[in-house]
Amino acid sequence: MKIPKSHPRYVMLSTQQKLVRGVEKGITSLEGLMAHGRGESFDYLLGEKTHDFALKAIDAAARLLLKAKHPIISVNGNVLALVGKELIQLSKAIPAPLEVNIFHTSKKRESAMKKELLHLGASQVLMPSRQFTISGIDHNRKYVHKEGIYKADVVFVPLEDGDRCQALVKNKKKVITVDLNPKSRTSKTATITIVDNIVRCMVLLLVEIKRLKKKGPPYATMKYNNGMALLAAEKRLRS
Repeated sequence: MKIPKSHPRYVMLSTQQKLVRGVEKGITSLEGLMAHGRGESFDYLLGEKTHDFALKAIDAAARLLLKAKHPIISVNGNVLALVGKELIQLSKAIPAPLEVNIFHTSKKRESAMKKELLHLGASQVLMPSRQFTISGIDHNRKYVHKEGIYKADVVFVPLEDGDRCQALVKNKKKVITVDLNPKSRTSKTATITIVDNIVRCMVLLLVEIKRLKKKGPPYATMKYNNGMALLAAEKRLRS
């Protein structure tokens, strides 16, 4: 379906089309479509724009990623379908490896995701291994790559499951996530939560990382309180 840019719901409809294409390619699950629908409702209440609390989180996230010794970008089906090209750019800008990690899994789907990432220009894609696990998870997402999430000190996991976010933190990893619901378990558990639509904030995160890199290290940590950012997001939603 060709959506005219003049349509008042252009961004929302275009995003939905990306996810539909993701399902057709075998990289996005049908369950992922329903999960996106929940987030979409929160974005509507946010006025479909990026707020100050998200901008502060983006700045803090950029600094943390650049200061990390072993940063990693965790990729699921929805994220790949929505911001695949931006993921590649982020991976190269930090730099940080990309690692496929999904809940509704199959070897066929994991292979399709790796193929899509390589097609988009990824230089390296790490895949989960049965030999290495993250403690505190009883399902497929516990399996990780030795040189990826298993080793990482900072993990960027947008659109994340709450139980896995908790497990990563318990495994002494700092977690950066993107979540439109400030009351979710993921939002409240993560080190830094960007309460924003991923199709908007990924672009802004890339810009901020490039700006900081141009200035050069050290990348001083600015004052950031995730709890306060979540309260500000909730206040905006309620208004």
